[in-house]
Amino acid sequence: MKDRSSVNIGLITILFIFITFSLGAQRQMEFLDGGFIALQTNEGVYLGWRILGDDSQDIQFALYSEEEPGAKERIVRTSLNNFIDKTGNSRERTYYLAQIQQGKEKIVDTLSFVPPEAGEPLKDYISIPLQIPEGGTIDGKAFTYSANDASVGDLNGDGQYEIILKWQPDNAKNPPQTGFTGNQILDAYTLEGKMLWRIDLGKNIRSGAAYTTFLVYDFDGDARSEIVCKTADGTVDGTGKIIGDPSKDWRNYDQKSPMYGKIAKGPEYITVFDGLTGRAIDTEKYIPNRFPLNGWGGIGGNGRNDNTASRSDRFSAGVAYLDGKKPSAVMVRGWYGRTVVATWDFNGKHLQSRWTFDSENGKNPYSGMANHDLAVADVDHDGRDEICVGAMTLDDDGSGLYATGLRHGDAMHLTDLDPDRPGLEVFGIHENEGKTKALGTPGVAIFDAETGTVLWSKGPGVDVGRGSAADIDPRYVGYENWGGPGGLRDAKGNTISRQAPCSNNFLIWWDDDLTRELLDKNRIEKWDWKNNRCVPLLIAEGVSSNNGTKATPCLSADILGDWREEVIWRSADNKSLRIYTPTTLSHHPFYTLMHDPQYRLSVGWQNTAYNMPPQVGFYLGAETKEFPKPKIEIIHK
Repeated sequence: MKDRSSVNIGLITILFIFITFSLGAQRQMEFLDGGFIALQTNEGVYLGWRILGDDSQDIQFALYSEEEPGAKERIVRTSLNNFIDKTGNSRERTYYLAQIQQGKEKIVDTLSFVPPEAGEPLKDYISIPLQIPEGGTIDGKAFTYSANDASVGDLNGDGQYEIILKWQPDNAKNPPQTGFTGNQILDAYTLEGKMLWRIDLGKNIRSGAAYTTFLVYDFDGDARSEIVCKTADGTVDGTGKIIGDPSKDWRNYDQKSPMYGKIAKGPEYITVFDGLTGRAIDTEKYIPNRFPLNGWGGIGGNGRNDNTASRSDRFSAGVAYLDGKKPSAVMVRGWYGRTVVATWDFNGKHLQSRWTFDSENGKNPYSGMANHDLAVADVDHDGRDEICVGAMTLDDDGSGLYATGLRHGDAMHLTDLDPDRPGLEVFGIHENEGKTKALGTPGVAIFDAETGTVLWSKGPGVDVGRGSAADIDPRYVGYENWGGPGGLRDAKGNTISRQAPCSNNFLIWWDDDLTRELLDKNRIEKWDWKNNRCVPLLIAEGVSSNNGTKATPCLSADILGDWREEVIWRSADNKSLRIYTPTTLSHHPFYTLMHDPQYRLSVGWQNTAYNMPPQVGFYLGAETKEFPKPKIEIIHK
């Protein structure tokens, strides 16, 4: 076991910060307000607020409480970004948040606090009411809708996030499955529960995890987020306008066909929608088209192929700063063999194709290397982002940076996994099925994110379905990882416990220390590294997770309060979303994770196919003393 105190983390961090943030232009980044929240707890009223990425390190805050008009009273001055008001009582009041910089105090946020009624149980969440879409009947079978993946963006430019929610019918399909699905629907809601718009993607977009990734980001730099996703004939925007030809029905109605219920013909589009109204601003032809249907097989997964609109209809997407300053939309088609990555810029009026990468065929080393997910990061420290699609990474100009040969996998984590080495690393698990077992590629590996050099691997020919990486044991340097052979391993691949953690789906920074917690189903748990067991921190009653065995939340991200993460679950009856936030005191005055460029992008691609938790672009673990200053330019409305 390596003693953490023997590692010069400070020097490594300083060098990495210098290399990473001294190059390139400043990235455009959304303005955020204070994210001021108040929740009643057994200890008092928990109050949390944001520090922004461009705030000075010596910033301080003052909190005031006002129960009667004109009777404002200061309750604390602090350098932290959260506080528990233990003097709070059952009376309504207004809290004021003031910033103190260079001796000057300025009130920057207020909120009205209404305590729960006497005898009412305390709620450690914020509830957002939803409007459930009407179900229907397809092929003689009734279907209903459930709230599914979500994302956030500032749709009106006021510095507060809104929630964009995907509704999924209970007859959603994976691409190999035949049968019809209900329409895919996207809604936008304010945090107060006002519905802003509804987009119906129409009958020519099939519903399922592999089909619809929706990107929410400020692509044109006007301080308001847009929505970008794949569309088709009959898509209805948030104002009722129809895209394409509404009379066309491209679904296959032949019940004897292996493509029954699928969509294997007809035009495909990419559309950018206005975030405030849901209005379709511009629509272009989707790149690439699906043809040939049998041109998407390869050495990924089980190594097979098909011509039944299965491998041709596997999609993922993300956002990347390809010029180091402005964000571009990234659309990916194909995972197991041919992979095409198409990037798009938006100038406020039109989508413009930037570049397209096509692995083309099985002879290309980039074929068969794509995951059910992706990650975006500046892996070569030039100020511009690269796109890691799994076991392959593309440079910012659309050229191939490297292919590792590790092949397709279901999960990966890209961050600074090992602070002993400079730069970023990628931890991933990989499939070995059918005839591809003979290739002997490892089931689990870590490789250098800049060069693709495999640092260690395990389980040749072993099929590994899930895996995670996070700092969960403070005795070891770097991120522990689990999934596949070897139980719980350190960053170097050495087994430190034969007993792996109880889950390997999602992760969350939840409590006061800087190790990360486990998020699975309706639970947040902490790894007890002394006794090799999981300890529940939160069991959310009355909520449901999404996406089957993946058991993911609607979203996990730092969207309110201090630097720690919130989790959004749907209520079991789908009538509301619940935002759970930490209510224990944090003694780390860090800026919001959403102003770390890599973390913000990872929230943008979180809803891709097999959802993965967000990761920061630096080492965040038990030894971290402060966050590196981000090189960002905050855009105000």
